[in-house]
Amino acid sequence: MTGLPARTLGTGAAALTVSAEGLGCMSMSPVYGPENVEGSVETINAALDAGVTLLDTADMYGPFTNEKLVGRAIAGRRDDVVLATKFGYERRPDGTLVGVNGRPDYVRRACDASLERLGVDHIDLYYQHRVDPRVPVEETWGAIAGLAAAGKIRHAGVSEASPESIRRAHAVFPLTAVQTEWSLWSRDVEENGVLAVVRELGVGFVAYAPLGRGFLTGQIRSPADLTPGDNRRGHPRFQGDNLARNLELVDQVEALAAARGIRPAQLAIAWVLAQGPDVVPIPGTKRPAYLAENLAALDVPLTAAELAGISAAVPPGATAGERYPAHMMDSLHR
Repeated sequence: MTGLPARTLGTGAAALTVSAEGLGCMSMSPVYGPENVEGSVETINAALDAGVTLLDTADMYGPFTNEKLVGRAIAGRRDDVVLATKFGYERRPDGTLVGVNGRPDYVRRACDASLERLGVDHIDLYYQHRVDPRVPVEETWGAIAGLAAAGKIRHAGVSEASPESIRRAHAVFPLTAVQTEWSLWSRDVEENGVLAVVRELGVGFVAYAPLGRGFLTGQIRSPADLTPGDNRRGHPRFQGDNLARNLELVDQVEALAAARGIRPAQLAIAWVLAQGPDVVPIPGTKRPAYLAENLAALDVPLTAAELAGISAAVPPGATAGERYPAHMMDSLHR
């Protein structure tokens, strides 16, 4: 294993040191096209060999199968991994969605099921995937505190929560990380209070989709570039006039990257990395070649002038369309 720069998520007893860039494993399940299990296992091992420590999965990816894939890949390498997974979307055994569930009994059952699928005796970072508006945050997080006391989890976080929910959860059990989408084309956290409260509380920030679900790589120019089963076809940003407007932004990213002599993906990840030492991006891929390209962003320091130029070219609010389809937007920022 080689070394990578490290960053620390959280403070005090909640502090967790991880590689400065992690690996998001969601796309290894058939979300953005067909899965390739063997290639995904190879990619995870290549990431660990390169010094990546933070692997991010969830029980709902697959559903259920992504945790099994990650568990298979890390078998025999548990000490190399800071393992993050999530609960919150309850699904039946056949995979059909029941809904968001934050009830304490479900939290405990979900954790036990994840431990079994992953083949481990503890989870390093356990996230509440979405906040359940029907269950007081304090009840959900009381159960999380119980899991920590039982040794089943080491640290905890929350994904796509409102500033109020972040505060309430942190008051029950100190948060190590908040995970939310953050990239050049998703800058909501800079304006909706999430980033501000995270930094006020000393909580780390894990940025998912730092490549704009692949859009910022410049490789998606039309719906035809997405396979028929790719769920991005249903995302507003990949459709119609929104797509045309967003391609103009990608053209700007490509021009800036070319001027620096790097790939657009590397510029996009380097921008996220430059947002602060408390930020850890987790770009996802199932191909070793793209993994290597993404990790090379760690060697791309951006000057203040470059950051200003990037922000001017792709300013907050410039992206056309919502981040998710309407039915998924409802679960955000609770």
